[in-house]
Amino acid sequence: MRARRCLPRLIFDFIDGATGQEVAMQNNCTELAAIHLQPRVLVDVEDVSLACNLLGDGYGLPFGVAPMGMCDLACSGADAAISEQAARRRLPHCVSTAASTTMEDSFQQADAQAWFQLYAGTDVEQNEEMIGRAEAAGYEHLVLTVDTPRLSRRNRDARNGFQVPFQIGVRQFVDFALHPRWSLSALFDGPPKPMNYKTSKLGKSFQRNDSRGGIDWAFLENLRQRWRGKLIVKGVTSTRDAVQIKSLGADAIYVSNHGGRQLDSAPAAISVLPVIRAAVGKDYPLIFDSGIRAGDDIVRALALGADFVMLGRPVLFALGAGGADGLNSFLNHLEEDVKSVMAQIGVTKIHQINSSVLAEIQSGNLND
Repeated sequence: MRARRCLPRLIFDFIDGATGQEVAMQNNCTELAAIHLQPRVLVDVEDVSLACNLLGDGYGLPFGVAPMGMCDLACSGADAAISEQAARRRLPHCVSTAASTTMEDSFQQADAQAWFQLYAGTDVEQNEEMIGRAEAAGYEHLVLTVDTPRLSRRNRDARNGFQVPFQIGVRQFVDFALHPRWSLSALFDGPPKPMNYKTSKLGKSFQRNDSRGGIDWAFLENLRQRWRGKLIVKGVTSTRDAVQIKSLGADAIYVSNHGGRQLDSAPAAISVLPVIRAAVGKDYPLIFDSGIRAGDDIVRALALGADFVMLGRPVLFALGAGGADGLNSFLNHLEEDVKSVMAQIGVTKIHQINSSVLAEIQSGNLND
């Protein structure tokens, strides 16, 4: 993997790593790979379209970029590069509360193809400021992340001495010195900072290990009343939670186990997706991430009940390997791969992807 060679180990492991023994992260990928799609023949698939609709909005692709904090760790200008692609390809860039670029700048750079992800903490005043800024900037989609009541221990980060802000010791100095391209860029542009906090009028700094354990059902109910736009709840793997979130008026549920970065014994996200789909009904919007690495994975997730798919680590790997050009190349390949998979399984439109495209030996049902 080129990103592994290009990035300091401290940075690569921060992106690539997960919690505990990283079993949940591995299971996300393994269980996705075990899902077989059924090739079909003699179908006219000359004109394949990736256009789709979600929550009343049209997108050029059935996937977007998941919320990720401090993306500029992968390369200088990473957030801006993602926003540029969002505007160009009509895909959503989900801007993190802990982004390296302000939510206002990202919204403009993405030409409004952006959602804002809220990490709500115990500081009511700070939560309100972030929500108000998103509203004033023009965001219509608010994504509340609910699966991080406490930041989990990530063993690779602990071994490497990863901290925000950076603490440079001998090991980190040597690591950076062995990756001069990344290090010189970071030196020239300065280390990335959580800019939504840096530009806060409250003067409160970003605390990566802050508890969010006080965020409860009452908070969601109040947020639904407070936020007039589309509300998406991210980090759901329980059917009981999904049903209650739907009943409280959220516009969509985002099925995810945080890419295996929170609970190592959590089920693979793809394994709970069809169960949650059955619980909330066929028409309720579901978004999915965790383990998505290629075009086949996107189609697998859509087949098992997702309406839309988000990507995390692969985007940062592409940026780490080749900057903005690397991301553009990756998205070009991914778009073509999804089209190729759709042609192989005999569909030409995103809405045609459902359980009927699963392999007959796997689904137990004849597709005809």
